[in-house]
Amino acid sequence: MSSKSHPPLMKKHSQTDLISRLKSRKILGVGGEDDDGEVHRSKISQMLGNELKFAVREPIGLRVWILVSAVGFTLMAITALVFPNQLYELVFEEELSTTSISVRLYGAALLSLALIMWNGLYTAEKVIIQWTLLSEACYFAVQFLVTCVTLIEIGILPSAAMLLLLSRVLFFVVTVAYYYHLGRKPKKI
Repeated sequence: MSSKSHPPLMKKHSQTDLISRLKSRKILGVGGEDDDGEVHRSKISQMLGNELKFAVREPIGLRVWILVSAVGFTLMAITALVFPNQLYELVFEEELSTTSISVRLYGAALLSLALIMWNGLYTAEKVIIQWTLLSEACYFAVQFLVTCVTLIEIGILPSAAMLLLLSRVLFFVVTVAYYYHLGRKPKKI
């Protein structure tokens, strides 16, 4: 029996073979652009995504606005809970004829909204900040409507109530502007 000697096996090093590497990356689906135009260097980064995509690009002054809102809601809630008659007299310039429970319930609702504001201040999640701003905008819109109806029913137009209405319109506009700006899609860099 004759034994033929086979030539030595040549191992192919895919790490050094550029064409083989590119073919492997193409099969894995990495290295090329995805639908968003991003180039992923590995399957892991493709699966997890780019962390810059999830970073919230906050408008200038957003955190300050949420802080001012949280403090304002908290102070107004405490005032409505502790001094309901005085708060009503300040706004409508007449004495509260019925029980003060409605003003205290208003204070309780404001305190709940204040807790949402405080939570929105310390979060980094875009969705929670958006819901915080939307809650605030809804509150300002509803308070504006309720105050208008109440003023029409009692038939007077006190200056404190007019100031309250104007401030609610201003606060509503600022809040909606932040909500709109936060909801816009960021431009690709």
